[in-house]
Order: sequence, then C-alpha cells, then structure tokens
Amino acid sequence: MKFIDLFAGLGGFHEGLSVLGHECVFACEKNETLAKLYEENFSISVFRDIRELNPSDIPKYDILCAGFPCQPFSKAGKQKGLNDMTNGDYLNEVVKILKATKPKFFILENVPNLRKHDRERTWEKIYTQLSDCGYYIKDAILSPHDFGIPQLRKRLFIVGSVTNLTDFEFPTQNKKELSVLSVLDKNPNTASKITQRQRNCLALWQEIISRIPSKNQLPSFPIWGMEFGSTYPYEDKSPFALNAKELGEYDGAFGESLKGLKKKEQMLLLPRYAREEVTEFPEWKKDFIRKNREFFSKYSSLIKALILKLQDYPPSWQKFEWNCLNGNRKIKKYIIQFRASGIRVKKADYFPALVLTSTQRPIIAWEERYITAKEASRLQSLSSIKLPESEHIAIRYLGNAVNSKIIELIGRNLIK
Repeated sequence: MKFIDLFAGLGGFHEGLSVLGHECVFACEKNETLAKLYEENFSISVFRDIRELNPSDIPKYDILCAGFPCQPFSKAGKQKGLNDMTNGDYLNEVVKILKATKPKFFILENVPNLRKHDRERTWEKIYTQLSDCGYYIKDAILSPHDFGIPQLRKRLFIVGSVTNLTDFEFPTQNKKELSVLSVLDKNPNTASKITQRQRNCLALWQEIISRIPSKNQLPSFPIWGMEFGSTYPYEDKSPFALNAKELGEYDGAFGESLKGLKKKEQMLLLPRYAREEVTEFPEWKKDFIRKNREFFSKYSSLIKALILKLQDYPPSWQKFEWNCLNGNRKIKKYIIQFRASGIRVKKADYFPALVLTSTQRPIIAWEERYITAKEASRLQSLSSIKLPESEHIAIRYLGNAVNSKIIELIGRNLIK
C-alpha cells in the first residue's frame, strides 16, 4: 500500500511501514534540517508547511501517518491543548486532509496525557472529529520496553479504518527481562564524558548513601539536601504567609538563620521550592519536606559534614532520587540523569524516555559518559538511517521521534 508521512521528523513511520513493503508517496516536515535529512535518507522530496498544503496536491494513497505536535498536551508543557495557537491546531490540518482524501487507514501518535487532557474533553473532541471523517477508531498506550527494546517511552497510538476494526488488535506486549547493555557500545569514541564537577558531586552523594546502615533502606522519596537544618514552617502556613519578624524565628536551607533579615533576604535563604508565593503548600510538598526532616534527624550524626558540602553545587544537584529499591548501593552500576528535579539514579534494565531536553540525557555511570546518538537511535529503532553530525542535535531529534518498531507492529496487525 501507499502511505503519507505528516510531521515526518526523522522518519519513524517511514521506517516502520517500509519494512512491511509499503511505499511512502508524500512527506511533510516543517523543520528545515529534518526535511533535508529525510530527503537524504529516503530519496523523496519533502513538503514544508502543512498549513499551506492543498490536499488535492497529495498523490493517491491508502494510509495517513502523523505524529502531530505533542507540546500542547504534554505534562511538561503549558497544556493549552487544542487552544494552543502555535501547535494545538495542527490536528485540524490532519482532519482536513482525511476528509478530502479519504484514505483506508490512519495511524496517529502523541503523548499519553492527550487521553486525559482537560478531564478527557480534549480526547472526546478529537475522537468525534476523527469519527466524523468516516472512521472506526481504536487507541492504546504502548512503550518500546513492552516489545524488548530497553526504553520506557509510553505513547498514545490511534488507528482508524474506513471498515470495522473488530478484528484489529494492538500488538501483544512481550514482557521479558531487559538490559541497557543490549544497545550500548563499550567506551565509544564519540561519547561525551561527564564533567569533573559532576563526578565530584556523584562521589559526594556516594559517600552520603554509603553512610546509611545497610540494614536500612534508602529513601524511596527524593532526598532534598537543603532541608538539612531547616526549620521554616510548612505544615499549616508557608514562609510566604509570615512576616519578616515571624519568619526570623526559623532557619532556612542548610540551617541558615533567618533572624534579623528583610523578608526578601529571608526568602532567598529558603530552598527554591519553599519560596512559592502561596499561603499553604500542596500536600505532596508537605509530605516530602516532612519525610526529609525525619530522615535528616535520624541520620544527622552520620552525614552532617557531607550534606553541608552540597552547598557548593547547583540547587538541582542538591537533590537525589534513588530508584533502585534494595539494589547495590554503588552509583556507578546504574543509569543517571542530572534533571531539574534532582540527580536521578535508576536500574540499568531500561532507559528513561528520550526527550527533547538535553539536560535529561541519560548517563552510563560505569563509563562516566552520556549515551551516544548511535545508541539512542537503537532505542528508537532508527539505527539504519543517517543522523545529524552533531550529537547534541541528533539526540534532540531522536527524543522527538516515533519508534519505528512499534509502527511496524501496529501496521502488521492493521494492514492485512
């Protein structure tokens, strides 16, 4: 069959369906670099702006594919949904093309939160729009790790058919033991090493967790180093709700006294998450602060000198998330991310989802390096295509790509 690839990106839909013998007859991609790369990889010209596309100019085809922009629906964005004037109305272009060209099938991809966005009202509207085009519809949330690929990356897949989908089932998830080693190269020359400062900070956290008796579990909640020595109020009122004199009776991050200071100066001595201009914190934040103070109270004598050294590092590095349950406590055995929410350490069974943000790029701790673009392409089942020469740009584009293996599996079941 023939298919078109809208919002084509690196070509995840193209790769997945061409493996099954289907032919791409039209592609559209706004990003200039991606468009040129697509043409180079697949020898097909790329239309640039879908908003300027006349559906009558599209060659006859059978399957419409579209990984339409996810930012309006993602939890990481502002969640304006279909009201996002920059990216939220792109689905309307897809609907316009479906109505005008009436292909036999469509396959769409987006973030899982689209299903729940705006109390599911967004999904209800999208479902109605697609149904009104004359399609039976099914959807499912799938991730590469369900199919033997060591990446946890849940995405919503929506399929439509002009005939009933009674006999269609999404691919069966194949749960099996995974390891990141299946996609990693050993000490590749192209890998970017972490900095000496990152190594020093990780070594400090290693000392801290090593001081906790082995018979005791490490916290399952994020350790917020700046809560050490803090006494500012958080249960009933936030620091913002107090005046300078009242707040002066307490201590801020790492035990810094707030006495005798102006309110503005006091707020700067609090952890950033405690400076919020609200009268009361949300329950989840209260819970984290409470658990951290209990943790530091219990182990103060063991880790005090080490915790205070965290003040030399950026605020996000002063937070630590241990996602390894009762595993070996050597950080170098795991996968690490330096995130805005803190340093996250997780088991080496599968990678967290590749994302657009370079600050969340996974680190192979035992080799003290970041994942390479070549390795990341394996996580997206796109290892056979040419990538941008820049590792940074390649990783960014891969973080926004569609996993071609999942498309292949969906296509195999849908198009018989």
